[in-house]
Amino acid sequence: MPAKPGDTKIGFVGLGIMGVPMSKNLMKAGFDLAVYNRSDKPEVDEVVAAGAKRAATPKEAADGADVVITMVTDSPDVQVVILGDDGVIHGVRKGATVIDMSTISPRVTRDIAVALGERGVSMLDAPVSGGDVGAINGTLSIMVGGEQATFDECLPVFEAMGKNINLIGSNGAGQTT
Repeated sequence: MPAKPGDTKIGFVGLGIMGVPMSKNLMKAGFDLAVYNRSDKPEVDEVVAAGAKRAATPKEAADGADVVITMVTDSPDVQVVILGDDGVIHGVRKGATVIDMSTISPRVTRDIAVALGERGVSMLDAPVSGGDVGAINGTLSIMVGGEQATFDECLPVFEAMGKNINLIGSNGAGQTT
């Protein structure tokens, strides 16, 4: 079933320079968000004031979500927020989708996709181009790796954040691009 504003709950992990405007654009499009950031900074309060629910851990952000988006700095950080003790993998439900929008190693991406798949969770890797201006304006270019059906279901989520959105191939292909 395609992700629809108003019907789709999103967990968003990583409220940095890119994550704050991306999460705000998702809320502007009508998506319900639970957000988590590794450090407690004023931007978290800003996103919560705009309508998001604050989560105490990545696991809590993923709890009950249809889609979980991660946007953190590098491969080890993505591994921790998704696979760590309080990671997304421990809160995400079977049938949900995890979208990692960080720029990380294609190999790490494939390993995470396998771990999530073993729990019945789909994954898309979807690094972005366009910088903070593209994130603010919702005009990011998004290169996606993963299954066509999962991509199609999540397209409305991507369209809330970007304009040039392309499925490149299987998991890791977005990162390779």
